[in-house]
Amino acid sequence: MLGLAALFVVTYVVGVWPAGALPRGRRGWWWTTALTLEWLVLLTLSADATYLVFALFFIYMHLLGTTRGVAAVILAAVVAVIAFGIHRGFDAAGVVGPALGAGVAVVIGLGYDALTRDVTRRQALIDELTHTRDQLAAVEREAGVVAERERLAREIHDTVSQSLSSIVMLLHVAQREGTDTDKGRERVEQARVAAGEALAETRNFIHALAPPSLRVGGIADALQRLGATTQQTSGLRTRVDVSGYVGDLPTPVETALLRIAQSAVANVVQHARAARVDVTLSRLDDEVILDVVDDGVGFDLAALSRSSRTDQQSFGLVAMQDRAVALGGRLVVESGRGQGTSVAASFTVHPGKGLDKGLAQEHRFDHGGTR
Repeated sequence: MLGLAALFVVTYVVGVWPAGALPRGRRGWWWTTALTLEWLVLLTLSADATYLVFALFFIYMHLLGTTRGVAAVILAAVVAVIAFGIHRGFDAAGVVGPALGAGVAVVIGLGYDALTRDVTRRQALIDELTHTRDQLAAVEREAGVVAERERLAREIHDTVSQSLSSIVMLLHVAQREGTDTDKGRERVEQARVAAGEALAETRNFIHALAPPSLRVGGIADALQRLGATTQQTSGLRTRVDVSGYVGDLPTPVETALLRIAQSAVANVVQHARAARVDVTLSRLDDEVILDVVDDGVGFDLAALSRSSRTDQQSFGLVAMQDRAVALGGRLVVESGRGQGTSVAASFTVHPGKGLDKGLAQEHRFDHGGTR
């Protein structure tokens, strides 16, 4: 009997030793069968072997599954009760003990199985969420790349390309007038200044800073300098009107207003064949509005709206629209053949921000010669 008990212990230790847990699969079946046979033999020799059945209960529930495990526990409990009764006689304690142990084992086994299934579902959910998070991160990175490309395209269109157009125009005029004349040298100097401004703008948007023209005097002075530059480089009569006290606008709004004005004025210079353009900036309590109006040839707005975003003629309007929408503003374009063009951009700002009624004033600068 002692030898069989030692064999039972060795069999159990060998089964759980390599992995530190109960074996699974075919190995688990052979291991469970060996333990059961050794227990049955021990049970024929001693009534005390009945108590080993409590360990077998948990093994059956763990390795055989719910249905077969419960059936094996019940069968083992019946065998233990019968064997104990044969050895020591049938009494209530001999029946209640194994029955109670079998019930506890079944309840714990079922609870363990439910916990295992819950953990498995949670792990599957965590894996799915992790996968979804990785996909979302990849999509956000791609969206960020696309947004940055569009931002750079707008910046280049509104700054570098416009400055380069002005430089080319000035150099053509200088070449026509002769670089050895005063006017020719003046045009070359203006082209040099425009090139310097373009370089500063390029460095600035690379570092995502506000435009250099906004660093001194704010949006009102920046628009006046835009009007003066346009008048000098293209000969187009440009009038800038800042109605009322604009106040200290948020830097992104000032930047968007300046870029929209630059792009709209550049479109007038390049496409409108206009004699005059009026740039007006005004502010209500909670709204700032920019209007750029020219007396040029206009265009078919419906036809242009059907153009692709990659169309060179419509890219400037699309970029202006994107700038306004990105800050919660709106852009309205009105035009018609022979009717000129009006571009109006509006942004909502915090009521009263930077607004001092006592300092309300009006700035008007007509670069055609009147002030």
